[in-house]
Amino acid sequence: MSQPRAPQPALVQRRPQVRLASCAVATLLLAGQAAAGVLEVMREELERSREVLSEQPTPAYYLSYEITEDKTVSVGGAFGSLTQGWESVRRSLDVDLRVGSPALDNTRELSQRVGRGSRRFGRAAPIPIEDEEGLRSVLWYRTDARYKEAIERFTKVQADVQVNVETAEETGDFSLEKAEVASEDTVALRADRAGWEDKVRQYTAPFADSGHIFSANATIWGNVETRWYVNSEGSAIKTSTAYYRVSIQAVTRAEDGMVLPRSEQFFSLTPEGLPDDETVMAAVHKMVGDLEALRAAPLVEPYAGPAILSGKASGVFFHEILGHRLEGHRQKGATEGQTFRKMVGEAVLPETFSVAFDPTIRRFGATDLVGAYRYDNQGVKARRVPVIVDGVLKNFLMARIPIEGFPRSNGHGRKNTGFAPVARQSNLIVEASETMTREELKARLLAMVERDGKDFGLYLDRIQGGFTITRRDLPNVFTVTPTLVYRINLDGSEELVRGVNLIGTPLTAFSRIEAAGDDFQVFNGTCGAESGAVPVATVSPSILVSQIEVQKGSTTQTRLPILPPPGDAVSDARSLASTGETR
Repeated sequence: MSQPRAPQPALVQRRPQVRLASCAVATLLLAGQAAAGVLEVMREELERSREVLSEQPTPAYYLSYEITEDKTVSVGGAFGSLTQGWESVRRSLDVDLRVGSPALDNTRELSQRVGRGSRRFGRAAPIPIEDEEGLRSVLWYRTDARYKEAIERFTKVQADVQVNVETAEETGDFSLEKAEVASEDTVALRADRAGWEDKVRQYTAPFADSGHIFSANATIWGNVETRWYVNSEGSAIKTSTAYYRVSIQAVTRAEDGMVLPRSEQFFSLTPEGLPDDETVMAAVHKMVGDLEALRAAPLVEPYAGPAILSGKASGVFFHEILGHRLEGHRQKGATEGQTFRKMVGEAVLPETFSVAFDPTIRRFGATDLVGAYRYDNQGVKARRVPVIVDGVLKNFLMARIPIEGFPRSNGHGRKNTGFAPVARQSNLIVEASETMTREELKARLLAMVERDGKDFGLYLDRIQGGFTITRRDLPNVFTVTPTLVYRINLDGSEELVRGVNLIGTPLTAFSRIEAAGDDFQVFNGTCGAESGAVPVATVSPSILVSQIEVQKGSTTQTRLPILPPPGDAVSDARSLASTGETR
């Protein structure tokens, strides 16, 4: 019986010819690859694909290629010992191909699908890092595959718009933008692996002295992300950015079984920007002390009342509760709650507060901001976007998905490798025209506590993370998880407590903000959403909130370890040996 033949690609009837090139261009090598080499191959293949696909019965009106190279070095340790170390280099290809027109194309949300179609699923293709022929072949085949997928999905889109009611907003599916041409030199990944290994041993050793800390690790990580981007509008961009991080995490457990985590993160765009050993070790010793204190700290019962959030805590607060609701595509999706969609021109914060997103700022004071970039993942130049001015909502973060009143991108189309870009946050900057010292904030908080007949207020010092729900078919609520919370009693004393989850709804939470402190702090981190994980930062002051709501944190009924920790056993054995006693 004859074997069935595999279907032939529709894009071309032959594989692309391998072109002869000079030694400087023929090899896409790991180190020293000229920017023009990769970009030139991408531009040639894009133009060849565009010419063929523009002549198809259903032509492609837009095509872009993005190749992302990640060079990474990571080392990790726990309790004074090395636990892992690895290095990697990989390149991946993302293809954005659109059929139809900017007014209606294959990316349109289908009425019976959640979200924006396939945006939630990784689709990157691995790319050869040494072979031009291999690069051309992957570009050729993946373009053909995406074209066929686009045709199939566009048919569904056309049927969908025929049988469903018109949406309240018909603004099209894509914005056309001007071409950008730019090239950065490839940044070198500067990793002293042996030195890093010594550091993670040093940073994690103090945790072994505590018999109550059952998990403690440190990771030092360096990454250089180099991106090559071309599109059918004529853009050709190469960017290269380094990221460095020291991450320290430790966990203990209270007598009642509650798991108590504590972490510290240090980010920088250069190795020199990371803190010195003395600074890190001071943070480690404070973590040990905090974890021991948390084990003995009292639980907080559900509470609604005044609170102060530190700069780092308020940074997470603004990112989770405000930032995600200002992302442009969330004002358009049929399943989205669209919290602020009809509030442009209205006050959403006190008039002393303004908020901007600015990926062009790389540093605040002595701290790098990891949400910085020059061009987004759709070839649009980064720019400052004031979203709230003197408390009034003015703008949204925009990718190339237009919404009514905001037809163009403002450079915030972002993604991780393998995802389709949507509007995402960059560097969130909270500005305050009037500020108070911490003592003034505390005095005002205590006045509110007394006025409301409460016994105490709360001070949220550190927040581990959180999540927010923006969909309209679910309650539009948020939850953030503080790790260090203090009860501020009426006499002004401060007492560490545990078991606190901050919850609420966005409009109510923003209406309760009363004042800002003068102690602006930076929170660097990674945000995960439907276009993958992207680096973000916030710069925010302490804030006084007239009322927050907290619920009890999750707990378990797991008993503490029956066996004593190894350090205690060794210490006991040595003590017995020195006295000559036996058991």
